[in-house]
Amino acid sequence: MDINDIRKIGGRLKREISDHLDELRSGDSLGRGAGGDITHPIDRRAEDIVYEELERLNEPVTLISEECGIRNIRGGGPALLVDPIDGSRNAISGVPLFSTSIALIEGKTVNDTSVGYVVNLISGDEYWATKGGGSFLNGLAIRTQQDSIPRVIAYETQTPRIDLPKIMLLLSLFNRTRCFGSTALDMAFLAQGTVSAFIVPSSSRSFDFAAGYLLIKEAGGVVTDLEGSDIHEVIISVERSTPLLASANEEIQGKALELLGNK
Repeated sequence: MDINDIRKIGGRLKREISDHLDELRSGDSLGRGAGGDITHPIDRRAEDIVYEELERLNEPVTLISEECGIRNIRGGGPALLVDPIDGSRNAISGVPLFSTSIALIEGKTVNDTSVGYVVNLISGDEYWATKGGGSFLNGLAIRTQQDSIPRVIAYETQTPRIDLPKIMLLLSLFNRTRCFGSTALDMAFLAQGTVSAFIVPSSSRSFDFAAGYLLIKEAGGVVTDLEGSDIHEVIISVERSTPLLASANEEIQGKALELLGNK
């Protein structure tokens, strides 16, 4: 499996989710997925598309997804870590900003991510990175912001009343703040150079950030936890594992860690 196979999955997702968006938004919830969040019809349909395309590839792979958990295909093989709809609440509320995140993992940790792919299911923009091969937006190479001016910080919170007080001082450093509602797109925007930094103060799951981790690293950025420790040894799973702090470069990351009291 390579980026071309994954892009074929993304192409089908873009077509079919867009064509049936009103129908998929209106259905009743389907219980809770393996990741613990409520599963909506749009989540289930996106995951089914991924599974069907993996079956057609006829290659051994282990699907690890927010909805189904762990599913071995053709006996299992390299892990494909998938968040079928990252930004589900946006999707069902009518906010036109959500994505699918796919990471190919050739081992057991985030550092073993060999391909990262994020597709914006509204705009159709495709972000991808290959380990050692750089990051791209629709086929054009991208880089993180190159200077150290704290322009825009994106953030996501699991419980705002608890999470926001932890990061208010950091947010105040930047000229603008944004909460987009899709971790994968937050990280893609950082890799693209349109966001200076990104923070999730509560624990995130690896299928939320593995693809974005590779995108940022290959584009020249930095990703750690809130203590400044590298997250490359985080084990891939459906469980929440680590908070995130990502920046365009070491200088911005250093300023952010200082304001968080960790440098």
